[in-house]
Amino acid sequence: MGKVVTYQDGASPIPTGYERDAEMQYGRCFEEFEIGEVYKHWPGRTITEYDDTLFSMLTMNHNPLHIDAFYSETTQHKQRLVVGPLIFSIALGMSVADVSGKAIANLEFENVKHLAPTFHGDTIYAETRVLDKRLSSTKPDRGVITVETIAYNQRGERVLSFKRRVLIPTKEFDEARQGVWDENMARLRDLHEGGTKL
Repeated sequence: MGKVVTYQDGASPIPTGYERDAEMQYGRCFEEFEIGEVYKHWPGRTITEYDDTLFSMLTMNHNPLHIDAFYSETTQHKQRLVVGPLIFSIALGMSVADVSGKAIANLEFENVKHLAPTFHGDTIYAETRVLDKRLSSTKPDRGVITVETIAYNQRGERVLSFKRRVLIPTKEFDEARQGVWDENMARLRDLHEGGTKL
């Protein structure tokens, strides 16, 4: 087991072991990942009927299991199920601040598994474990990390898992990229404030 890292944005500590670290960051550079580390993503996200119906409509998923309450009463669970890709999207989004906030690209998703149903009113939590890391053989300013994210509900039941490979910059590359961004933003602010011209 790796160490548990909790660089989360929670406004206050909660009794389940999620603690707010004094230094906040968004994403990590390649050197900051250690195989075995686990990132617990906070806060959780309660899924509403509106969330589920809107996501189903936006993605053209009109399966009555997700949008027809009367029909769903005749099915195994006697109620509508939250559409699976919504849970995947939420778990992925929850992991961005800890895993891919500085990413160059998501390279691959694999082994997406729906492990249990999710219903309206359930709250989704997620955590991600670092499985592997390697520097790029062609571009030494970046590397590939492999992680597994697990989503679970408020009862502690696993509802979804998936693995992904992410292309992550090294610290040197990220600092250079951030420097260019800062310079450009400073010039734009000066222009807006009537200072120097681009």
